[in-house]
Amino acid sequence: MYEKTYPSKRFNITFDFLKKHISKDDTILDLGVPNPFSKIMLENGYTVKNTNGEDLDNNQSTLQNEDYSVVTAFEIFEHLLNPYTILENVKCDKVLISIPMRLWFSSAYRSKTDKWDRHYHEFEDWQLDWLLEKTGFKIIDKVKFTHPVKKIGFRPLLRYFTNRYYLVYAIKNPK
Repeated sequence: MYEKTYPSKRFNITFDFLKKHISKDDTILDLGVPNPFSKIMLENGYTVKNTNGEDLDNNQSTLQNEDYSVVTAFEIFEHLLNPYTILENVKCDKVLISIPMRLWFSSAYRSKTDKWDRHYHEFEDWQLDWLLEKTGFKIIDKVKFTHPVKKIGFRPLLRYFTNRYYLVYAIKNPK
């Protein structure tokens, strides 16, 4: 589907998961600034709004003031100090979240040149599950998948067999 310009395996799995759970009648609030995947959603007929680059740890005004029926957070939660606060301020009943999973053979990502491009959290699957449960969401579907890289070495070899991404669709439990 998106072989040439995007991380095709990850984007194809994510897009298929999105199509399975989210209707084109929904309005999506995609956490983060416009990005290649929000462009893919728009190109495929989804209504997508993005946050404006504000520090979501300190400012949830977009979550509170925009109209939306779904929140997507694709590889965003690992950059936040407090994803709990984000989930507490979501005013819709559906979320679709993906995270890179913590890998035992690789340390957390930290850019040496960009103070924002760092992973504060690298989740294990049970940690994201627990976070969703504590904020009143029930997981409906989930998938884990690998992310091989075209490099030679021990860690690239492990990436063929070790799940790297965790993708979850959850709905708010009725109170």
